[in-house]
Amino acid sequence: MVRKVINLKYLAAIEIYFLSPANPVVLVQVADARPPPKFMNTTWFSNALKQAARVLIVASTLGGAAFAQQTLAMLHPEAIELPPAVVMANPRVPEAPRQHKFWDTENRLLFTAAAASAGADFAVTHANLQRGGQELNPMTRIFSGTTGGLAVNFAGETAGVVGLSYFFHRTGHHRLERVVPMINIGASAVAVTYGLAHR
Repeated sequence: MVRKVINLKYLAAIEIYFLSPANPVVLVQVADARPPPKFMNTTWFSNALKQAARVLIVASTLGGAAFAQQTLAMLHPEAIELPPAVVMANPRVPEAPRQHKFWDTENRLLFTAAAASAGADFAVTHANLQRGGQELNPMTRIFSGTTGGLAVNFAGETAGVVGLSYFFHRTGHHRLERVVPMINIGASAVAVTYGLAHR
């Protein structure tokens, strides 16, 4: 058994008994502080120090081998030989939630449906414009002069939906990533229904 005494000036003495390298015993003795100056009341400091020493004693008693190993490691790291139980007691860090891939099955179905609804909207709008109808959407009206311009409009709309969904995917807003094509599908379905009803 090895005994080591550490004296802390005016405050306490810490005695460490090494029964074995893996099982140190730590004893803390609180010494009385020097008398305080007469103009200053420090009894609260002495009481706080005594409470801290009591907490340290209780913690070292209840903390078991892990606390003792940490205390020993701080004083003499070269004397440490960790038992297997302490080494294996490290808690596992929880895994981060997995993110889905952008081109997963659900997104592929949504983007296919968005492209199909944009294609249907293009076909109905083009047919109505050929019969003398008028484009009501002011954004699409800019491109409605030619068939190529109208096709570029609806292709750009689909590409914009995919791009905005990808932006939400990259920033971690996965619900919005799915909602964007759904809104586009709904808007195209309303436009197709309106176009078919007003031929």
